[in-house]
Amino acid sequence: MNSAQGASPPDGNAVGPLRRYWFGIPLWKRILPALMLGVLTGWLLGENAVQLQWMGDLFIRLIRMLVAPLVFVIIVSGIAALGDPRKLGSIGVKTLFLFALITLSGVTVGLTLGTWIQPGAGISLASAESAAVQQAKSFTEQLLSIVPVNPVKSLAEGEMMSVIFFAIMFGIGILCAGPRAQMVGNLFHGATDVLIKLVHIIMEVAPFGVFALMAALVGKSGFAVFANIFWLALCVVIGCAVQTFLVHGSLVRFLGRLPLLPFYRGIAEVMIVAFSTSSSSATLPVAMAAAEDRLGIKPPVVATVMPLGSTMSMDGTAMYMALLSMFAAQSFGIVLQPSDYLLLLLSITIVAMGTPPIPSSSLFLLVAILSGVGIGPEQTALLVGFILPIDRPLDMIRTIPNVTSDLAAATVVAKWEGEIDLDIYHARRPNED
Repeated sequence: MNSAQGASPPDGNAVGPLRRYWFGIPLWKRILPALMLGVLTGWLLGENAVQLQWMGDLFIRLIRMLVAPLVFVIIVSGIAALGDPRKLGSIGVKTLFLFALITLSGVTVGLTLGTWIQPGAGISLASAESAAVQQAKSFTEQLLSIVPVNPVKSLAEGEMMSVIFFAIMFGIGILCAGPRAQMVGNLFHGATDVLIKLVHIIMEVAPFGVFALMAALVGKSGFAVFANIFWLALCVVIGCAVQTFLVHGSLVRFLGRLPLLPFYRGIAEVMIVAFSTSSSSATLPVAMAAAEDRLGIKPPVVATVMPLGSTMSMDGTAMYMALLSMFAAQSFGIVLQPSDYLLLLLSITIVAMGTPPIPSSSLFLLVAILSGVGIGPEQTALLVGFILPIDRPLDMIRTIPNVTSDLAAATVVAKWEGEIDLDIYHARRPNED
């Protein structure tokens, strides 16, 4: 390999084993033992385990370092990317409408399940009790605070709703400026790549942060904090099933006026790939092939809707963020007001549509969402450390609606535009008998 040819001798002696025994192991397989070791350490040391809190605090500070710039850059970059004329025509407008509707439904399902089942009730994440909870504001105050008087100040102080609003306005400004602002859009695309790389780097220290946070948590509170984790997982399974079969099925049946059986029969293999890879991007080639070969969707719609959906249509992620928001509020004893639900509905919808398709990216974006309802970064980081070890199987499950939403939207748009071969859509193949 070229990189090896120019490397110094220590590369073979030190970096090779390090890559094999650390970087070569999937992150979740490093985090899970760290969690177990943290729990064991907390049990053995008792309250003395709190002395390990500094490692968790360091992890928290690394997360907080990227929150505001990551949210701002991702939203601006996502809006600027719509400058491609192919994405702004009739197909593009209808696609964006459907993606927004699907994402909004995901947030609604997550908030509803979280309120009904209450997966965080009875869990006390006591290590975060020292973090101040913001005083509740009236709806008018919350609404006015979204518009920043000084955007730079909002970025510096992490006023996330203001950051999101300004990012949307800035992205719209790039679109309206046209070709003259292309260089600015490219700058934000590059900045997004840089920040995502930083996300990967910071996630490499996640096992140490999780170890310290869990040791301090168990040392102070015991094992009761793990009692209701089952209910959160159950909510994710139910929510993904609702999105995949009820919401997406309704779109195809009532907006596309097409029968459901050929749709789900045609995307069955895509759902399996989505589950096994846990990646919308990795599933994209399979999904595009199925859209043309099994659903009869013609290339103009496939080429426009599917790539855009792999980055913007994240209703499974939106549903999961909403569930985690409810879980967090219940765990920290925060009573949400109707205005808080409205803010969560809007902020999660916007942020989820800009979530990069990389593992654990919602970890950083969750801080921005929860700050709007009075949950601080320290509390959010503790919550993430608590959830992260079981995130992998939940991620596999929520990738399914992320992918089926793309195919449902493509099917509906193709039907509206007359860009679907109904003979292919209705065809039943021999191996499906």
